[in-house]
Amino acid sequence: MASNSKILSETSAPIDFNLIKNLTAKEAQAVDQLIINELSSDVILINQMGHYIVGNGGKRLRPMLLLLAAKALGGVNNNHLILAAVIEFIHTATLLHDDVVDESDLRRGKESANAVWGNAASVLVGDYLYSSAFEMMVRTGNMRVMEILSKTTTAIAEGEVLQLLNCNNPETTETKYLDVIARKTAILFSAATRLSAVIAGTSLETEESLAQYGQHLGIAFQLIDDALDYKASQEDLGKNLGDDLAEGKPTLPLIYAIQNGTEAEANTIINAIKDGNREAFHDVYAIVKSTHAITYTEQRADEEAEKAIHALSVLPASEYKEALVSLAKFSVQRNY
Repeated sequence: MASNSKILSETSAPIDFNLIKNLTAKEAQAVDQLIINELSSDVILINQMGHYIVGNGGKRLRPMLLLLAAKALGGVNNNHLILAAVIEFIHTATLLHDDVVDESDLRRGKESANAVWGNAASVLVGDYLYSSAFEMMVRTGNMRVMEILSKTTTAIAEGEVLQLLNCNNPETTETKYLDVIARKTAILFSAATRLSAVIAGTSLETEESLAQYGQHLGIAFQLIDDALDYKASQEDLGKNLGDDLAEGKPTLPLIYAIQNGTEAEANTIINAIKDGNREAFHDVYAIVKSTHAITYTEQRADEEAEKAIHALSVLPASEYKEALVSLAKFSVQRNY
């Protein structure tokens, strides 16, 4: 644990996410239009579901990362716009599949697509979005792009399977947990920032540094997500509190609480994970709080955010570089 933990989340001024978002507003509009165009299908259900989930709020963080990094490297071209849309399509496909696997009925404060149209339709439309993403990326005519995104989607699938294997397993270690989120969540952040460098034709050093920025940022983002499951309001979070526990997911707050609580406390959490028991949420929450597991999780997120910021040292000074720094700080300050 870093001795200067929580530097970012406690001593930094609050980050205005909208100020960062405004830096790529024009390009984001073009990406949104591209997404709308690509969702046009003569299969009505694809149109309905695609527009429902893509238009259902969200921060559009991954495409924004790609666009900000591209601007920090000199500018956005048409291939950057295409790949920003590709990244959002892949992300949306994973959300559709995740909600089926997790049996979730709430996404960003609204009914999940599978709750509205059923599991079968959600899986199939998720597959359609994956296929559309690969069809779009071919337009860049860049084999390196296709290599990166092929490896990325493979890693995401591996992360999903590893998470499934860890479900209802209270013996999951912090190392195994971090391996899951590195593959399942952080890899798409990393792909977004790496691709901006590939299209810009930068040096390998710059490409790798930006990829590391995205990877550390993605891990920090997921760690805070897991902490928020035990501290945010349901309205802010946009999903049911205790969903992770109900799904039997041994997230870092639970792993830490098991290791640092009394034997009785550890057994309460172990049984709740094994049974996927949402009814135990309040008891588990009290233990998570008393063992300072949320604080520990936030400290680990701070460490990842600091690593992300350090990786940006390869970039020249600009408002776009500062925005990427601010996003790392925002990732650990946010309450949603």
